[in-house]
Amino acid sequence: MSQPALTTQLRRIEDALGAKLFSREQNGCRLTPAGQAVLSRARPLVAQMSTLITDIRTAANRTSGSGLRIGATANRALPGWLRRLQRRFPDVPISLHVNVSAHSLLQDLARGQIDLAFVHEVEGFPLRVPNGLEAWTLLDREPQFISMSVDHPAAVGAVVDIRALAGDQWMVDPTVDGELAGLQRVLLSAGISPPLVQGDYHAASTLVMIGVAVAPCRPVSTPCDDMVIRPLQDDPIAVKLLVYCRVGTEIESICADLKSAYAEAALRSPVYRDWLAAHGNPLGGQSMDGPHGI
Repeated sequence: MSQPALTTQLRRIEDALGAKLFSREQNGCRLTPAGQAVLSRARPLVAQMSTLITDIRTAANRTSGSGLRIGATANRALPGWLRRLQRRFPDVPISLHVNVSAHSLLQDLARGQIDLAFVHEVEGFPLRVPNGLEAWTLLDREPQFISMSVDHPAAVGAVVDIRALAGDQWMVDPTVDGELAGLQRVLLSAGISPPLVQGDYHAASTLVMIGVAVAPCRPVSTPCDDMVIRPLQDDPIAVKLLVYCRVGTEIESICADLKSAYAEAALRSPVYRDWLAAHGNPLGGQSMDGPHGI
């Protein structure tokens, strides 16, 4: 690309985003803080483009009525669910499309681009559901835990009072539907107003491990040597787990496989397993002896 064409393209990107991405100097250009933020978000998107193109071509080539196309927001139950579905339907092509936006997945479902949407709904912020869809509920209220550095003072307790995190930076992904507004509501209700850092949760894990921030996380998340996961006292942050389909679609066996896969992922986490045991096991009917009990 020629220098004038590159400059024009960069200017268009800056105009579209409403922020300067580069500081232009005599010896070249340097990224501004906004530019660094865009770059960190853009890299995973670029990496996913080949997968996106493959998925689109697969969907375009699939004959009507064949295959099972699943859309989902990220969840550690997905691998186990796909394994179960492949065993149940060995001759059926199964594809998975992951999107951070539940609203986008519901629109795809309404347009017939996918057959099922496994999504989460932030408490207090109902999803906008297109006409012609119906839902099956996996879990009415999944508590959201908190991830923090292993050296964080609050990490010594089994449960964390959210007010003990008033002095921390909180990481939140604003691209997840309802996430930012939901967290702001919970923090306001707790009477605290910590600084919020907006970014994707892949970046969040790095900041959490080095002690720069704390972040809400799914209870099925996996801790590591530098990061711990703890429940919040009284579970102020929660989501609802739902599977949407078009009205009249038979999904009973498919949802049974999802329930089993979710329980498997849940019981693999010692922290979540303890929480479930202490709260009467909302999963219902699953052994609390660990993943081998399923």
